[in-house]
Amino acid sequence: MFKNHPKGLLAAALANMGERFGFYVMMAILLLFLNFKFAFEGSTGAIIYSVFYALIYLLALVGGLIADKTKKYKGTILVGLLLMTAGYVVLAYPTKTPVDNYSAVLAFTIFGLFAIAFGNGLFKGNLQAVVGQLYDNPKYESKRETGFQIFYMFINVGAMFAPLMAVGLRNWWVQSNGYAFNSDLPALCNQFLDGTITPIAKDRFVELASTVGGDPANLTEFANNYLNVFVTGYHFSFGLAIVAMLISVVVFIINKKNLPDPGVKVVVADGETVVKVPEMDKEEVKQRLYALFAVFAVVIFFWFSFHQNGQTLTLFANDYTQLIKINLGFTSLEGAEVFQTFNPFFVVFLTPVIIGLFGWMKAKGFEMSTPKKIAIGMGIAALAFAVMSVGSLDLPSDSERLAMGGLTDAQRVTPLLLIGTYLILTIAELFISPLGIAFVSKVAPPHLQGIMQGAWLGATALGNQLLFIGVIFYNSIPIWATWSIFVVACLISMFTMLFMLKWLERVSN
Repeated sequence: MFKNHPKGLLAAALANMGERFGFYVMMAILLLFLNFKFAFEGSTGAIIYSVFYALIYLLALVGGLIADKTKKYKGTILVGLLLMTAGYVVLAYPTKTPVDNYSAVLAFTIFGLFAIAFGNGLFKGNLQAVVGQLYDNPKYESKRETGFQIFYMFINVGAMFAPLMAVGLRNWWVQSNGYAFNSDLPALCNQFLDGTITPIAKDRFVELASTVGGDPANLTEFANNYLNVFVTGYHFSFGLAIVAMLISVVVFIINKKNLPDPGVKVVVADGETVVKVPEMDKEEVKQRLYALFAVFAVVIFFWFSFHQNGQTLTLFANDYTQLIKINLGFTSLEGAEVFQTFNPFFVVFLTPVIIGLFGWMKAKGFEMSTPKKIAIGMGIAALAFAVMSVGSLDLPSDSERLAMGGLTDAQRVTPLLLIGTYLILTIAELFISPLGIAFVSKVAPPHLQGIMQGAWLGATALGNQLLFIGVIFYNSIPIWATWSIFVVACLISMFTMLFMLKWLERVSN
């Protein structure tokens, strides 16, 4: 797979695996962790999640600026890895739930999230700029898109296992403390302790308490104990990310000599040739920047929709979907978080298919430009949310579900609905994310590689900052209508890209 590609590609992909592992642990459990840990209702947890998710990408602008100014890309990347590791250490510390010192624990948690976001900002965009520099040599230029697709696929190998390991560890901890897993119980425990539980929901709470190993005669003690055990399992899951990050630190330190510095004015490939990085006149730089910022503006709408996999789609999995149950004896793989493994799974196994499709089209003379592929990807994403909308037509609203104390398995939708949606969304992602990164690395002026990769991630940040709006809709309008909003957002992105297509193709050639 890595044949005929620069040898630094494998090193970069391996170094990124730990970050992706932590990212997918975070994506799978963060919103539920916040809601259960701090008894958040409505969009409070979603707003914190959205700000964190936005900062992950927005701070890439800061990281790119630091690297471009200091010309120390690899040093900046290493600091980012270490800072992310420290952030996961903070989140992994098992503070008591329900929270006693609410303000202090919340501040402690937010500090850990900020450390992860800032570390990611120093790391992510600059590593992408380094990978782009590998393909500045004419020997590899024609393989730029394929190289980024391989890079994107390879780093998702670890991400496939992150949600499964996180939920397995959480459920093992619940079982080892004498309880069984139930996805509705943490929210019901918080409602009971806060005195906001409805009579119907309380009846279901009593019923579930007896089925998971609790004492229905002492509901207050059970609610406190179950919440503490359940959320402590989440803390331990964050600990998994620490191990993965340390592995990435070691891999990066060992292999960084094989990686270039984008700030250097020459490219050395395998010791064979030295190629001068071309200088651009001011007008060409201006046109390239206009094109990049136009694309950045459009993809905001796409990321606002696509990254719902960590928000409304996770809530939908927990609240409305029949959960997948895999019994391993010592633990069980059961929970909404399990669905988060399908996206990286599909990335790994569909990337060769997409690469093969693009290669076949090129051989047949039907090659599409990168901007056209990105526009098609946005249309595919719209299709995914259209499937969700149709599949949710007969479901009660979120407020109705809460009043009922949750839904039984018979009232929930088949897991195939979410799995199919993730399949379609992953195809869209493979048309957009790795190709978008490749587009930026090709069009960005050489002296602005770091900050332009940061700007791509900054556009992602703005889309992520809007994620909480999806939860507001989820809580206040019919579920099917929530998905319809994302259909419209993706279609707006697609048609805008198509409108700019000829201009973008001209600038990128």
